[in-house]
Order: sequence, then C-alpha cells, then structure tokens
Amino acid sequence: MKNLFCCCAVLLALCGCNNRSADSEKEAKAANEEKIDSQIMSNRLADTAVTVPAKTDADFLVEAASGGMTEVQLGQLARDNSMNREIKAFGELVIKDQTESREKLKNLAQSKNIVLPGEISNHQQRIKERLGKKKGEEFDRAYISLMIDEHRKDIREFERAAKNAADPEIRAFAIDRLPVLNAHLDSARNLQKKMGIPVGPPPYE
Repeated sequence: MKNLFCCCAVLLALCGCNNRSADSEKEAKAANEEKIDSQIMSNRLADTAVTVPAKTDADFLVEAASGGMTEVQLGQLARDNSMNREIKAFGELVIKDQTESREKLKNLAQSKNIVLPGEISNHQQRIKERLGKKKGEEFDRAYISLMIDEHRKDIREFERAAKNAADPEIRAFAIDRLPVLNAHLDSARNLQKKMGIPVGPPPYE
C-alpha cells in the first residue's frame, strides 16, 4: 500500500510538471500548422481548391489572442495592485477593449478554422507572476513601462498584418484594431510622463 501511494504521488507530480510545461500558444500554432498542411495535401490529392489560411495569418491570430489575454490579466493586476486611480482606470480600459477584441478575434478565427490558445504563453505567465509581486508605486512604474513595451510590439505586428496578411478579413481586423492600440500607447506614454517614469525597458524582471 505504501509503495502504491508513492507511485501515485510520483505520477501526480509528473502530471503537474507536464501541465506547467505545456505552452498554449505553441500548441495552437502547431495545431494550425498540422491542419493547414493536411488541407493543402487534401487539395492536391482531390484536385480541389478549398481555401486554406496562410500559416503567417494563423500565427498572427494566435499571437494576437495570446497578447490580448495577457493584457486583460495584467489590467486586472492594475485594478487590484495599484493605488493610483489613473492606473486603475487605464487597466480597466485595456480590459474592456481587449475583451471586445477577443470576441471579434474568436469569431474571425472560427470562420477561418484557426485554433486559438486557451491560455497565455509560459513567457507571458512568467511576466505576469513577476509583475504581480510588485505593489504600490513600484507596481505602477513596472506596469506602465510594460504596457508601453507590449503595445509597441503589438502595433508593429498589427501594422505588418494590415499590410501583408493574405486574407482580406484578417487584414481588415488588423486595420480596425490599430487605432485602439495606438490610443492605449498614447495613454500609457502620458501616464509615464506624468509619473516621471524613466524611458527604458520595463523593470519587471
């Protein structure tokens, strides 16, 4: 009985490690790649022309979904950890806008038969955990610096998709979201100046 208990404990520990090591974003990209490759092969074998999404388009939607979920969760941290009303309000704004975007993104991905991640990536989870340990002004400075850094990256990715996405509906989605992302970046920069936060990489490491 003792040996059986030990074996069960080891198995449970291994399962826990496997769950923690799984990366939802990578899994979604791999699933999409497999589906796209399979559909391309089916088209060739059946001599048909079923529309298949480009892998770059699928990756863009996966990354947009993962990034959006991350910004919602970081916005929730801002709401809970900050003592600054303007930081809290900015966090609430990001939550609202990204939640609305998530619904549009889910519908778009479903129509294109593209798999989206159900959780944020492991890298994003680590960033969230580091930020979550900060409180008060230290949190505010790290959060705003992070939002500036993340929105700059988002804007570059959305601008690229707005110009280069193979699917016109995905291009339209990227174009539609850019003004919101730029507005978030402007708001974060204004808070950065107002709070005297130095320009540089986010201090959340």
